[in-house]
Amino acid sequence: MIIHIPHASTEIPVEVLPQFVRSREDLQAEILRSTDWLTDELFSETGGVTIRYPVSRLVADPERFSDDQDEPMAGVGRGAVYFNCTDGSPLRRTLSPTERRALLDQFYHPHHQRLAEATSLELATRGSALIVDAHSFPAQPWRIEPDRDPDRPDFCLGTDPFHTPSGLVTAAERVLRDAGFSVAINRPYAGTMIPGREYRRNPYVTGIMVELNRRIYLDEDRGRKNATFGCVKACVHTLCRTLWAWHASWVPPSSSRG
Repeated sequence: MIIHIPHASTEIPVEVLPQFVRSREDLQAEILRSTDWLTDELFSETGGVTIRYPVSRLVADPERFSDDQDEPMAGVGRGAVYFNCTDGSPLRRTLSPTERRALLDQFYHPHHQRLAEATSLELATRGSALIVDAHSFPAQPWRIEPDRDPDRPDFCLGTDPFHTPSGLVTAAERVLRDAGFSVAINRPYAGTMIPGREYRRNPYVTGIMVELNRRIYLDEDRGRKNATFGCVKACVHTLCRTLWAWHASWVPPSSSRG
């Protein structure tokens, strides 16, 4: 099992800071809003191999398509390289193509290479790979989000029609509902991370995105644990064990084998 943690870091390298047009206080506020706080701790010690993005998503977001023409969020200034804040106001100055490419080469592409290598190792040693894409989301939608419904679930499970077996989703949903949480599938966010060279090609690579509503484990105003953090972490561990057990006994349909 591979635990993918793309948005937990708050680190912005010193050399990247001059690109941002916000004051230090405003930039810190945007980091507070944009970070998937403590997802690395919530999903730690779950028995999987962890691939954690080392810098803030404000530097370059590894969960976006690298080409803005392929990325829907580029339309609101939040493609692989962000130019707008969560409220739509300016975040970063205009970059030259060379500057943008340098960010992707330094941060985005090496992260995807690490994820691809971890997936290849799982395939080589186990014959299959399970990727759990770990995120959190704000209790209230951002102004720029496509889904502005304020009635947000405790957990969102993101799926891909090729890489997410229905039984995996059912197993995950059962664990979360039995623990008393509300669950939605592909709402308010959809999809899950799969390495590009395996995407829609290799049925032995399975994936599911697990998104936690920050209200259930976090003081969103400060980015700190709330009183229920420990209980939520225990549930996440049960969830990951269940996902891995289900995947370990799963065989792809014979019609999908090459």
